[in-house]
Amino acid sequence: MHRYALFVNKIPVGVLGASGYAGRELCALIAGHPRLSLAFATANEQRGVTIRVAGHPIGFVATEDAPLGDAELVFSALPHGASKDWMARAQAFGARGVDLSADLRPGNGCEGIAYGLTELNRQVIVGANVVANPGCYPTSILLALAPLIKRRLIADGAAIVANCASGVTGAGNSPKRELLFAEVSDDFRAYGVGNTHRHLKEMRATLESWGANADLIFTPHLLPVARGILSTITVPLTEPLDDTLAPWRDAYGTEPFIELSETPVSLRDVLHRNVVRISATLLEGMRTPTLLITSAIDNLVKGAAGQAVQNANLMLGLDEIAGLPA
Repeated sequence: MHRYALFVNKIPVGVLGASGYAGRELCALIAGHPRLSLAFATANEQRGVTIRVAGHPIGFVATEDAPLGDAELVFSALPHGASKDWMARAQAFGARGVDLSADLRPGNGCEGIAYGLTELNRQVIVGANVVANPGCYPTSILLALAPLIKRRLIADGAAIVANCASGVTGAGNSPKRELLFAEVSDDFRAYGVGNTHRHLKEMRATLESWGANADLIFTPHLLPVARGILSTITVPLTEPLDDTLAPWRDAYGTEPFIELSETPVSLRDVLHRNVVRISATLLEGMRTPTLLITSAIDNLVKGAAGQAVQNANLMLGLDEIAGLPA
C-alpha cells in the first residue's frame, strides 16, 4: 500500500549520493516539484553538513543512516559499483528505485531491468520497481539514432561515428588535476580514445537489442564549459532522405522533451532544460548517402537528474512533465 493516501499529499523520495553534481541537481528538481518531497539526502564525506539547493536547506546524512523506509522511491547517484547493492536495499524496504549509475544498465551484466530511455520505454517504466537511468552520452546518441533504426534506414554493416563533447561536470566533482580550471581553460581534447569508453557497453547492447547491424565509433571530448553535451553523429544510409527530419518527426512528433531543428543545434539551446534537441543534414559529395546528426542535451538534466525525475514521475503515476524544466 502506498505511504500517501490523498492525491494532494506529496510523495517522499530519497537521494543517495546527493553531494555530487547529478545528486544536487536531483535535490533541486525535487525541491521545485509539485508532488515530491525530499525525505533524505546522503553524502558520506559531507555527513552532518547542511547546504542550500534551489533556496532550500538540505542536510546530508551518511548513506548507512539513510531511512530507506521513509521513501516511496529512492534515487541513487552513488558511484558506479556501489549503487546496485543500495538499490536492492531500497527494494527490501518496499521503495522503488531509479539508479543513475552504470550498474544496472544494458551491457553491464544485469538482465530484466527496465532501461529508462523514457521516450522509447514508457510501457516498461510505468510498472517497474527499478529503472536504470541511461548515461548522458547514450541519451544524446541513442535518442538520435532510434528513429533511423526503427525505419531500417542505416546501411547494413555501417560504421556509425559519434564525436561528442561534454562539459566538465560529466566527470563528477571528485578533485582531479586534469579538471582544474587552468588545465581545462583554453583547451579542447579527446579522451577515452580507441573506442574504449565505458558507455560503449550500454550503447552496443541497446543497439543490438534494436536489431541494428552497425559498428559504433564513439569518441568523447572535454569542453572548457561546466555543462552540456553536443554530439555530432555520422550515419551511412540505405537511401537518401528527401525530408531529413521526417524519421524524427514521425517518431517524436508529440514528445514534450524532444525538439527538432532545421539548423545545427548548440548547447545554449538546451542548458538547464530537460530536452534533447536534434537536427539532421544530408552530406554532399558522398558515394554512400550519409546523414550528419547533431544532438544536444544538458548532461545534468536530460542526461541525468531530469531524465531520472521523468522516469520517477511515470513510476509514481504522476504527470510525466511534472517538475521538469522544458
